[in-house]
Amino acid sequence: MKKSLVTLVLALTALATAQQSAAPAAQPTAAATQPAQTPQQKKEIKDPAEYNSYIAALREANPQAQAQAFENFLQTYPNTVVKEDALEQLMAAYEKLGNAAKMTDTARRVLQVDPNNVRALALMAFTSRSAAEAGQAPQQNAADAAKYGQAGLQALASMSKPEGLSDADFEKFKTQVAIIFDGSAGFGALQSKDLPGAQKYLQAAVDLRNKENPNDPAALRDIYPLALAYLEATPINPSGLWWIARAAALSNANPQIVKYGQFKYTKFHGSSDGWDQLLTQAKTSPAPPADFAVAPAPSPAEQAKRLADSKNPKEMTFDELQLIFTDGSPEVQQKVWGQVKGTEIPFAAKVISATRTKMELAATADDIEKNVADVTLTMVAPLPLTKVPKAGEETQVLGKLDSYSSSPFMISMVEGQLIAKPAAKPPAKKPAPKH
Repeated sequence: MKKSLVTLVLALTALATAQQSAAPAAQPTAAATQPAQTPQQKKEIKDPAEYNSYIAALREANPQAQAQAFENFLQTYPNTVVKEDALEQLMAAYEKLGNAAKMTDTARRVLQVDPNNVRALALMAFTSRSAAEAGQAPQQNAADAAKYGQAGLQALASMSKPEGLSDADFEKFKTQVAIIFDGSAGFGALQSKDLPGAQKYLQAAVDLRNKENPNDPAALRDIYPLALAYLEATPINPSGLWWIARAAALSNANPQIVKYGQFKYTKFHGSSDGWDQLLTQAKTSPAPPADFAVAPAPSPAEQAKRLADSKNPKEMTFDELQLIFTDGSPEVQQKVWGQVKGTEIPFAAKVISATRTKMELAATADDIEKNVADVTLTMVAPLPLTKVPKAGEETQVLGKLDSYSSSPFMISMVEGQLIAKPAAKPPAKKPAPKH
């Protein structure tokens, strides 16, 4: 198993439990045992044989031998007062061995003893998220990651410092498990399309990572989904543009991340101006500056008004007319329509359907892509059957603007005619060779 946050968490688990358990004298006392919910008080074993067996397992240096020693101890003393501690040590031993299946199985055993065990919850949150990311039952594992992450945050809020663990190590432990919990809860929320929840948890995870190690490449695991949570919202949160640029920096300019980020930036800003500068800035700063902002593109209504004020309507393309008649104000629409109604226009379009007397055509780029009609052309005279174009073909036509509707967008034209395509020139004849 690769070294990860959960590795460090379990290392601190082993350290804390070992220090706590090594504290009693060689002979146990007859004091009453303390429940597992009060970790600040020592748990004392009354039976000498049980005590010696536990200490022997605790002091075993070989992970394989230690795992077997703790399994034997738990089988011999299933109701021991240190059952939770022994299971935590067993988790750490299996982690050292790289036995993920045994490690997660032991974590479940810990949670049966104490559902609020922070270390076991951290391990289950981490492994559930990792499995979902690897495509293993992604929906179920993502849901489990969210469940364990949220439960872990609640348990961490009331956790007392274990005896034998220094204040500095305890703070480090809490930061590391909080990163796991917030990241897992945020990842699960993102997979279930809970974008506000994903933003909340993933932002908390990223903030903690930046305090811990602002240039850690592993932060990409939370930064990239954080960017998605902001950028897939409606409307998008422009802070996501920073985080996608930061994700690009940490991924060594991964082409897919850069392409997605530039697409979202251009869609929000109206152009790609400033995108390259944002990429450069995000390489050297782990978080957006306080004054970070990206100017949004003009609204469709503003774009329609600017177009109407700057261009002769009779020279507008169908895409531009679509913008005017779907997003322009009533005043802008009336102004433009008053100037173009009755105008005869030649144009190329994709045939959606056609008869001898009428054609349904797609003339704008979006509707050609969607295969949706946006022009109805009534022919000036019925076409010969042999001249009726087939659906999917591109055709050249001529017609007069007669009426329009905004929703759905449709322009009706009359006096339609087919424009004959220029005849192909015959290939030039090669001159006869001279003798």
